[in-house]
Amino acid sequence: MEVVYEDNHIIIVNKRSGEIVQGDKTGDRPLSELVKDYIKEEYQKPGAVFLGVVHRLDRPVAGLVVFARTSKALARLNKMFAEGQVHKTYWAIVESKPQVEEGVLEHWLVRNEQQNKSYAHDHEVPRSKKAILKYRLLGQSERYYLLEVNLMTGRHHQIRCQLAKMGCPIKGDLKYGARRSNPDGSISLMARHVQFIHPVSQKLIAVEAPLPDDRLWKAFENLQTQ
Repeated sequence: MEVVYEDNHIIIVNKRSGEIVQGDKTGDRPLSELVKDYIKEEYQKPGAVFLGVVHRLDRPVAGLVVFARTSKALARLNKMFAEGQVHKTYWAIVESKPQVEEGVLEHWLVRNEQQNKSYAHDHEVPRSKKAILKYRLLGQSERYYLLEVNLMTGRHHQIRCQLAKMGCPIKGDLKYGARRSNPDGSISLMARHVQFIHPVSQKLIAVEAPLPDDRLWKAFENLQTQ
């Protein structure tokens, strides 16, 4: 487990693809329990450790996850996430170049619980929720393209679904139309940056996750620094 920021009220960790943030029907040990173990050991905490889950990332997605270490921080972070005061930036490696290199996507998403999948529509349909994101092309390799994505709304599988609807499925994301899976079962999407005003100290918190240890991710990182 990789901790990228911590203080008395919050802790931010870099989730690896394949990890679940909170317990589910698989019974696999979630990241939240690993973070509790870390706090208990690092600070020699007796008894149960408090940890509040304020948001999640899909299992095959990597990147930054913010947890609350106190009930005060949890209540305030929940409100901040609900009101869009926590700004997250994602990086996605996609299989096709977008027709427009920078733009805004607006769709109406319908979630299918049985399939654990969302479907994007160009207009409002029954049971749909409006989804908005901004994207821009950051770079390209011989076969793939790196997009930066900022969410204006938070819907189920929003980035995966909307980019696929645009004709740019995320590398490895078979559920949304990728040609083939990634060897490790991941999809090439990560929560790269997070920025917000600290819920207690009121200081600006801005954190960046290191990229996955993968040749293609590293190649795009090198392009960004040239």
